[in-house]
Amino acid sequence: MQSLILRTATRLLVSLILVFSIYLLFRGHNSPGGGFSGALVAGTGFALYIIAEGAASVRRAIRIDPRHLIVFGLGLALVSGLVAVFTGKPFLTGLWGTVAELPDYKLVLGTPFLFDVGVYAIVLGTILTIILALEES
Repeated sequence: MQSLILRTATRLLVSLILVFSIYLLFRGHNSPGGGFSGALVAGTGFALYIIAEGAASVRRAIRIDPRHLIVFGLGLALVSGLVAVFTGKPFLTGLWGTVAELPDYKLVLGTPFLFDVGVYAIVLGTILTIILALEES
């Protein structure tokens, strides 16, 4: 499809969709969202980009094989579960630690966030693998 309007709108929309996807990823512990829903939204953005620009353009934009995202996500999810095992707690027990402490703000990150990032990478890699294979065949 060679639509100038679609190609122009896609440049703006894909950026907004990906930012919203990251927002959903970060929001996931306190409200609806997380790695799965964030990756589904990101997959929607990439599907729109494929429709407007083609699969080759998306492959150049992401610069990584989507299957590597799947492997990275599985590894990160596994590591987030093993952190608790090494501290003597059951597998996938949530642990939190302070990363940075300022006078008015304390940044605390936990293993559930690492697990969510792993799920995000797995789902996004799977979606990209499927939609790129469908577009290129």
